[in-house]
Amino acid sequence: MASIFKRSKRKNTPYSIQYTDHFGKRKTVKGFTDRGLTEQLAAKLEGEARLRISGLIDPEQERLAEKKLSPIGEHLTAFEQSLTDNSPKYVRLTMTRTRRIVEGCGFQNLGDIESELVRTFMRSLRKSNDLGHKTYNHYLQAMASFCYWCVATKRLLINPMVGLERLNTAVDVRHKRRALEPAELSKLLHSAQNSGIRIQSMTGEQRARLYLLSYMTGLRKAEIASLTARSFNLEASPPTLTVEAACSKHRRKDVLPMHPDLVVRLREWLVNLVSGEKLFPKLAGRKTWLMVRQDLERVGIPYENENGIADFHAAGRHSHITELMRNGATLPEAKELARHSDIRMTMRYTHIGIGDQARALANLPTLRTNPEHVAKSEAKENVALHGRCISSGAEGYSVSAVGSDKPGQERQNPRGDKGFDADRRQLVGPGKVEAAGIEPASRDISMTASTCVVGSFPLSPRDPQPTGFRRGKPGT
Repeated sequence: MASIFKRSKRKNTPYSIQYTDHFGKRKTVKGFTDRGLTEQLAAKLEGEARLRISGLIDPEQERLAEKKLSPIGEHLTAFEQSLTDNSPKYVRLTMTRTRRIVEGCGFQNLGDIESELVRTFMRSLRKSNDLGHKTYNHYLQAMASFCYWCVATKRLLINPMVGLERLNTAVDVRHKRRALEPAELSKLLHSAQNSGIRIQSMTGEQRARLYLLSYMTGLRKAEIASLTARSFNLEASPPTLTVEAACSKHRRKDVLPMHPDLVVRLREWLVNLVSGEKLFPKLAGRKTWLMVRQDLERVGIPYENENGIADFHAAGRHSHITELMRNGATLPEAKELARHSDIRMTMRYTHIGIGDQARALANLPTLRTNPEHVAKSEAKENVALHGRCISSGAEGYSVSAVGSDKPGQERQNPRGDKGFDADRRQLVGPGKVEAAGIEPASRDISMTASTCVVGSFPLSPRDPQPTGFRRGKPGT
């Protein structure tokens, strides 16, 4: 039974309500200053507890309804805290885009989120800010991630962003990259080494090492910036480098093999480097695209052409994956070396031009139309496919009826309608079996599975027997 009381005798002090909820726990709730209204609230709370106990009210649905009506700012703060395992850049971009949509649509609580309102706002934002298709999709992905998290944490029953279509990024490429050819990469290294100037506080030799390491490993800029002397194991077989999970884009520790030429150079680079000292200090804050641009233009290679730009990411990672494919690596191998979760992402980094297609096409075998040549080829194939029976390396004969090797003698049972049980098959001539190290039961060996080899694969007694023969004793 619910009870009401006052904690103070002051006139404007509200009443308090005590009642037992559906879990059997005693709860105290603040009421009103008016006794009558407080009694009505107490009766309502007590009645709802009885309905929950009887199953007429679902407590889970009530909890969801309460969450949906709570301020959305509380959920955004909790969502941001759940992203702390990711890189700071990812957290910043995700939360900036999510909050921009929430504020632009005027959402006050979770129950206000509707996909149509998000679509309308994003269309206006795209038009006013000239957003590319890829950036537009990134905004939707950030909002969808927040809604997925709300479903996973039981704040929402369903994701209201499901079914909101993305734009086709292939028809609106704002930052197209191209891979450099090996000759262009060699010129880039030579340009950096012989420049005699510093760019972004890095000497020409440091830039050349940076370009070479990026191309030979395919590592991203942030991953290269995290490398120390401890990251390399030059004595392993094969030598490896390790990217720690905290520095990897997918937050997983990666151990990669290294090119032999890079291993030789690293032995020189790491001589005076302390164990925990970084190979390229302060690289994370450098404008690597500016380095590549100036070093390329110095040797007459355009930074941007009709195929795209050749920034640091393109000159290193894109060129690395493209050359892997050009030089015989399979797609699964390239995917693992690039550390992609989806092989379709690996294909985006593979730049195969018309020249590569022409070289692949030239490797197709040429078809000959000479009838005489075709006839000879078919005859050779028939001989190769024909099985022969031999006996443990001893000289054998073709399978034929007894006496068929004598001139003028007709073959028995020419129609073949009575089987071959009556025709004994001679595999080897007298004296040949002993030469091969086999002890026969008699000089005249009948066709048995234990002495037959088809091609180069011996038949065991359990193997299916050749058609038309059956195992038996000599003379049967």
